[in-house]
Amino acid sequence: MKTKLKHYFHLHFIVFIWGFTAVLGKLISIDALSLVWYRMGIASILILATVAIKGYALKVSKKTLMTLALAGAALALHWVTFFMAIKVSNVSIALATMSTGAFFTAILEPIWYGRKIIWYELVLGLVVILGLLLIFKVETQYGYGMLLALLSAFLSVIFTLINGKLVKKEKPTLISFYELSIGVLLLSLFLGVQGGFTVAFFQLSQNDWIFIFVLASFCTAYAFIAGVHVMKYITPYTVVLTVNLEPVYGIILAFIIFGDSEQMNPMFYVGAVVILATVIANGILKNKGRLKKQDSVEV
Repeated sequence: MKTKLKHYFHLHFIVFIWGFTAVLGKLISIDALSLVWYRMGIASILILATVAIKGYALKVSKKTLMTLALAGAALALHWVTFFMAIKVSNVSIALATMSTGAFFTAILEPIWYGRKIIWYELVLGLVVILGLLLIFKVETQYGYGMLLALLSAFLSVIFTLINGKLVKKEKPTLISFYELSIGVLLLSLFLGVQGGFTVAFFQLSQNDWIFIFVLASFCTAYAFIAGVHVMKYITPYTVVLTVNLEPVYGIILAFIIFGDSEQMNPMFYVGAVVILATVIANGILKNKGRLKKQDSVEV
């Protein structure tokens, strides 16, 4: 029980870091695609250093490599659409919309793992959608940003489900290295075709370099490995639903840092509270289910 609780606390700390990631995305002045390229590239190098220090072998099977490639592509697109959503709207809108991941997971996880749909997972996912609709009703000017964040949420679920199986076979550090490396490779190919690697691409301000390094090291290299590791002990649905606390942490941080630009209509916060309530409800229902199983075993 203490070990399980430790992993839940660790997960919440990681989610807090992800909330701060959104703030960094707003502070960094370059476009979303360039930002993700730098983030994945620097993080890949840092994780490769970790792999070398620990003496891990980089060899994986062709089948695993293909799965890692799919996850890396999903991750790259997830981050690009997420930071685009922040750039065209704001941190609060992007983070709140990302919480729709619970709904996508409630539908896709049973298919992915071949189990029955759990009724309360679907209901809680629909509650998250209700919270999102409340937000959209009063913040219609951010429609494009919400659509981008919605796509980002879907991609994050695909990525999480793939990792849910990978983590049972491979080391989290190794998974992280391959997914980030493949992601930056795919982005490099796209930028190369588009002629994006200009002199201006590599001319960043001092603040951008500092923020990008914090984003790539602490918020990516560390949080990414830790996030994959914690999935060994917590189900993908619980991970995604707990990630719904990311908007709460991120919105508070954004309001402190950016002030009025993050101040929203009161109905926005009603929607955010509805989303938060799903996290609490999930914890209560899952705990009751665990206690019932224990009782049945004891009998």
